[in-house]
Amino acid sequence: MATPRDARSGNRHVIAPVDEFPYGERRIVTIEGRAIGVLNVGGTFYALRNSCPHHGAPLCEGVVKGTMADTPAHEYSYIRHNEFITCPWHGYEFDLATGRSLVDPQRTRVRTYEVAVEDGDVVLYV
Repeated sequence: MATPRDARSGNRHVIAPVDEFPYGERRIVTIEGRAIGVLNVGGTFYALRNSCPHHGAPLCEGVVKGTMADTPAHEYSYIRHNEFITCPWHGYEFDLATGRSLVDPQRTRVRTYEVAVEDGDVVLYV
């Protein structure tokens, strides 16, 4: 369920018209001194701080992918397709929706931001 516009937190920033932001595209924007990646993953928009908490790599330049399930030896199960972004420097994986690390979700995370489509525009709240 979408949050009503007047209940959203942060300052409103229009990124682009939604029809100019196709599936698979990402944009790095600087807002209030912060580099933030806005990604269109199959029609769902995500926004994350463009800095890996491990060593400050440009996280939002990484690959969007799924991950492997914890399975017995010699069994392989690929799950959660397009729900993670991988740091381009050291391979740390972060959940696009929550920013939490796949390996240590309680302690390692990247900041996420609210992003929505409103009146035909992709809008970021910072």
